[in-house]
Amino acid sequence: MKTWMKFLAGGILLYVHIAGLISDVPRLNILNETVRNIFFHVPMWFGMVLLFAFSLYYAIRYLRNPALENDIKSVEFANVGVAFGVLGMLTGMLWANYTWGSPWHGDPKQNGSAIALLVYMAYFVLRGSIDNREQKARLSAVYNIFAFAAMVPLIFIIPRLQDSLHPGSGGNPGFNVYDLDNRLRLIFYPAVVGWFAVGVWIATLRIRYRALAEKNLEIDETIR
Repeated sequence: MKTWMKFLAGGILLYVHIAGLISDVPRLNILNETVRNIFFHVPMWFGMVLLFAFSLYYAIRYLRNPALENDIKSVEFANVGVAFGVLGMLTGMLWANYTWGSPWHGDPKQNGSAIALLVYMAYFVLRGSIDNREQKARLSAVYNIFAFAAMVPLIFIIPRLQDSLHPGSGGNPGFNVYDLDNRLRLIFYPAVVGWFAVGVWIATLRIRYRALAEKNLEIDETIR
């Protein structure tokens, strides 16, 4: 990432944290002050999906052009995507504890999200179980396509077909109905951009580190 993009991402999240915690928000039924979590929980999930999409893109690129660089980018975007997913899950559980009465309510979207994360965690188990570098990259790229294809219905489709407490699922109105107050929009949209930009920043740092580690490994093998 360019230096100005890093400063922009950091500045956006600084604004989101300060404004999200101290600004005035609508006093909605049941949600009350917990509505502030919309600036953290929801953007993290959006960021997770976009990072997984990047991982999918580089997995497909690897299958078309089996370059090590494509494999590294695919796995590192998946790494950061899982981290965002875990953070999204934890902030969601915190929110559920105050609004639904317990951190885990067995809600279809909660269950689907947990299964989707387990599917992606199995991706790393698969990579760790194969020693051959090319075979590992090829099989994990194929699995990555399956994982993304499984995630979409688990998070976006199945919960909408069942009774769910989540907004936008099971007949419940989405947040676009609740957040007519522009005070939320002025923080929520920058939060989505900021969290995603920071996710890409972290991924690029991990990609550079992995690339250097691979070069060092090649040098060591050459010396031996």
